[in-house]
Amino acid sequence: MSLTFHWFLPTYGDSRDIVGGGHGVPVGTAGGARPASVAYLGQIARTAEQLGFAGALTPTGAWCEDAWLTTAMLTEVTERLKFLVAFRPGLLSPTLAAQMASTFQRLSGGRLLLNVVTGGESAEQRAYGDFLDKDGRYARTDEFLHVVRALWRGETVDHDGAHVRVEGARLGRVPDPVPPVYFGGSSGAAGPVAVRHSDVYLTWGEPPAQVAGKLDWIRGLAAEAGRELRYGIRLHVISRDTAEEAWAQARKLLDGIPEADVRAVQEGLRRSESEGQRRMLDLHGGSRDGLEVSPNLWAGFGLVRGGAGTALVGSHTEVADRIAEYHALGLDEFILSGHPHLEEAYWFGEGVLPILRRRGLWRHPAGEPEIEVPAAVPFSPQPVPAGG
Repeated sequence: MSLTFHWFLPTYGDSRDIVGGGHGVPVGTAGGARPASVAYLGQIARTAEQLGFAGALTPTGAWCEDAWLTTAMLTEVTERLKFLVAFRPGLLSPTLAAQMASTFQRLSGGRLLLNVVTGGESAEQRAYGDFLDKDGRYARTDEFLHVVRALWRGETVDHDGAHVRVEGARLGRVPDPVPPVYFGGSSGAAGPVAVRHSDVYLTWGEPPAQVAGKLDWIRGLAAEAGRELRYGIRLHVISRDTAEEAWAQARKLLDGIPEADVRAVQEGLRRSESEGQRRMLDLHGGSRDGLEVSPNLWAGFGLVRGGAGTALVGSHTEVADRIAEYHALGLDEFILSGHPHLEEAYWFGEGVLPILRRRGLWRHPAGEPEIEVPAAVPFSPQPVPAGG
């Protein structure tokens, strides 16, 4: 199977520095030198499409722009790129969510992927009017996705559960194709919901041994449920022509951040209810020392931002090697990002993807590139070689 790569849309703003936000980081921390305009996000989306990324993850939360509205606008400035829209089941009805997905699929030509985010921070959920605790949110997500899946099958749904109630729910038109559902979660409550309803289970970028343990857990639950899932991982990336250049860039991202700011972010993140966030924090313990937690896996992002906190750092070949290592564990989808997102997409797309193509691990979603023809330079006795 060819690997699938997705990029990321920074709908909270972008910068040459790490931009924070999410999972316990105060609202307002996000921002950056490059506002999240349709023009700039469109640049990133078109670049990702041209380089060979299949889709782009778009986050959800009070610290960023709305994912549904933003991606709907970006379908107009792209042709093939799919949008992995993060959404929270507790904030809208399942019938409306199923209808929105169906509309998105028709009007975009089938370019919707859905990332279900149950919500790991009660304080943020309460700001949206949701007062369930964490286990209650997972139970509601279970009911929510049960209704959505039935509606997508064209069924008329009556459901009277502990958290979701609909009567005579039915879609006028079902989505075609049905959008794949992506689901992440490391807690005991998350696993059973993931295997019942998701198509792709996602993990954050932990060291390979920890990822292998998590995948074994989910595979066991999926086998009991009679289902087979695909598996993906969410990582940042800093890939350069040499390892020295990549590590210098990683150090530069942290060098200008005062220790007081790191402590403040870490205090906020330690209050998170997310098991995945706790596992990210355990990788670095709040210290700048020993941030390479596995070969070419750097935990520096997690010092100053919530959510995915690790990056693959190294030469293009080293990054390709680590991707192949994760793939050997059973991971087929990679959701990547880097600061700034426009330039880092080029570093990875032009540096790492060709290596993976030569190894037979990846092919461009639009097909093989055209054969390069030597440029004909006026008044030159010889054609200039391609790439020269």
